[in-house]
Amino acid sequence: MKHILFAAAESAPFIKTGGLGSVLGSLPQELCNENTKVSVVIPGYECISSEYHKQMERVKIFVMQLGWRHVYVEVCKYTHKKVDYYFIKNDNYFSGDQPYSEIWLDIEKYAFFCKAVCEMLPHIHTQIDIIHCHDWQTGLIPVFLRTMYPWSSYYARIKTIMTIHNLRFQGICEIDRMRDITGLPNSAFYYDKLEYYGNANMLKGGIAYADIVTTVSATYAKEIMTEEYGEGLHQLLAYRERDLYGIVNGIDWEIYNPETDANVVYPYDKDNFAKERMKNKVELQKATGLPQIDTFTMGIVSRLTEQKGYDLMDGTIDKALKQGAQLYVLGDGEEWVKEMLLRYKEAYPEQVYAQTEYSDVIAKKIYAGCDLTLMPSRFEPCGLNQLMALRYGCLPLVRATGGLRDTVKDDGIISGEGTGFVFEDYSKEEFSACLMRAMEMYTSYPLEWKKRMENGMNMDFSWKKSAREYEKISEMLKRS
Repeated sequence: MKHILFAAAESAPFIKTGGLGSVLGSLPQELCNENTKVSVVIPGYECISSEYHKQMERVKIFVMQLGWRHVYVEVCKYTHKKVDYYFIKNDNYFSGDQPYSEIWLDIEKYAFFCKAVCEMLPHIHTQIDIIHCHDWQTGLIPVFLRTMYPWSSYYARIKTIMTIHNLRFQGICEIDRMRDITGLPNSAFYYDKLEYYGNANMLKGGIAYADIVTTVSATYAKEIMTEEYGEGLHQLLAYRERDLYGIVNGIDWEIYNPETDANVVYPYDKDNFAKERMKNKVELQKATGLPQIDTFTMGIVSRLTEQKGYDLMDGTIDKALKQGAQLYVLGDGEEWVKEMLLRYKEAYPEQVYAQTEYSDVIAKKIYAGCDLTLMPSRFEPCGLNQLMALRYGCLPLVRATGGLRDTVKDDGIISGEGTGFVFEDYSKEEFSACLMRAMEMYTSYPLEWKKRMENGMNMDFSWKKSAREYEKISEMLKRS
């Protein structure tokens, strides 16, 4: 039996700020079987619910060296469903009411976490075969393993996977500071390792030292080897092309299920969705205070950032609103986006709802009650919102990039195989034309619209298929 340890900055149900936490809450559970034991390690943040903290079992307290410092590490354990979760605790690094803070503080915090993960391994009384690292916060784990434990046969047999969820975030600071924090040897800071335009880059280190590199969709794997999408790492990623795999994310098929979701007032499935979704549209309107009318509804559940294509919406949503459409937005982020939404709320008070504080209740009501979800992203490694929308029969309108290209199909009106609406070029003109095309189909071709809803609900974006791809990679690593 092989033992895989997932390492990440967050994991549902303990701490989740976005897609990373969702993935770490679902994928480890899916990979557990008679041949594979799966564990997860995350920071033991103070802001994790006290109910979880009370139930954690202390495994070990020890002191480790981090650069010139000697710091204490407390390792705790909690078993959730089939998976053992380990928590690295240290009040100096993981106190506070939020998991993340200023980047200059987070650099040292996650460098500590990476070293502590390596140091805890002999104390959990089991041999780890593969450490599966996620995003820049865990990028130093492969670096530490290959540079600081060459004397140990225990560490030498461990293989590593580095998964990139979003290449834009990399964990960059001055080389001297990284060397001071970590105590890594000078050889780790060469141009083909951590060095990045005169600085040190934690994600680059993970990519350079890991045995396998994965990212969260096949298209994004190709895109990040180009200068346009590579965020300065395209040459290294192209060099590692033979070891680079794109595996699309999944969603928890039980949590996101309109037939059993407690937030869906009128449950439905792919056989009876038409009438029940109309009732849920009214429930969404009630919950948000907008007029309860039969009209075209658009929803957005996402971070309010430039990446998500809000500049394309600015000045183009008006046409849909002038035709009577309603817009529901749930998410927080950049001030200019919030100001744009405020302008729309003031101009169309009976048609626009925007809430910056995330609510799972409102998110589910948007998926169950809206006709269309808008995701015109500048880039999108995978995207989970379009998968959730499809599950609930809400058609996605997306730009053809990353995982959006891989998961949403737009084949025109005739063939009846489409699941949403897709446009290619990142421009207001193309986005607006695509939105008008969607509204025309909703108004003039109701049977085709219903068919696309049915097609989307028939798609299977659970973790089953993707988990098999990860299993193939882990088997290949174990044999190597």
